Amino acid sequence: MLTIAQNAIDAGVTKLLLPNIDLESINRMHQLVEAFPQNCYAMMGLHPCSVTENYKADLAQLKIHLDKGPYCAVGEIGIDLYWDKSTLKWQQEAFIEQVNWAKEKNLPIAIHVRDAFDETFELLDQLNDDSLTGVFHCFTGTVDQAKKVLNYGGFKLGIGGVLTFKNSGLDQVIKAIDVEHLILETDSPYLAPAPHRGKRNESEYITLIASKLAEVKGMTIEEIARITSTNAESLFKTVQ
Repeated sequence: MLTIAQNAIDAGVTKLLLPNIDLESINRMHQLVEAFPQNCYAMMGLHPCSVTENYKADLAQLKIHLDKGPYCAVGEIGIDLYWDKSTLKWQQEAFIEQVNWAKEKNLPIAIHVRDAFDETFELLDQLNDDSLTGVFHCFTGTVDQAKKVLNYGGFKLGIGGVLTFKNSGLDQVIKAIDVEHLILETDSPYLAPAPHRGKRNESEYITLIASKLAEVKGMTIEEIARITSTNAESLFKTVQ
């Protein structure tokens, strides 16, 4: 992990945001923050794929960590119906609780959505208010779904390696969305951009995503870097 982070920093990627997954991932995440305090920023949350019958006890432990702080966001939270639809009710309850943490702490949320846009929108329609901000992490939805996200007012779209995948269609969606609504992500170690697709992703590959976004939007990579970095800093206010 330390080598991967250093590779990214050496490549000019100076801010690394670290979404938490479950109780097991906390120590490793904290180790990165301790090793690179000027570069790595931790989130706190329970990933929907880690929501089990013990989710209430897990959330209680995660909340203790969140209260100790500092964290730049509540995440990675959300709804995932790709792997297991039977946990939907638990995922919904975990999502609601963690959104309320974000409101309490005045922190943004990082939302994971897979095969569950309707279910996620149903919850956000109830929970959204002027205080709620966040990012739809690794967005891969339609133009209509993108506009629905942006209509909430406080959300950005996270764009990752899928943008570089041939025939993904995400490039056509992004053509309809202003760059001011986008931030760049890698989802390392997953979703490595072309030409590394199918291999382990690394944070330094974000330059490849920026290059593809510049191509799609007809802008320079410098413009994309400046605008998306500003967008991320405005959303994750503690990352300065």
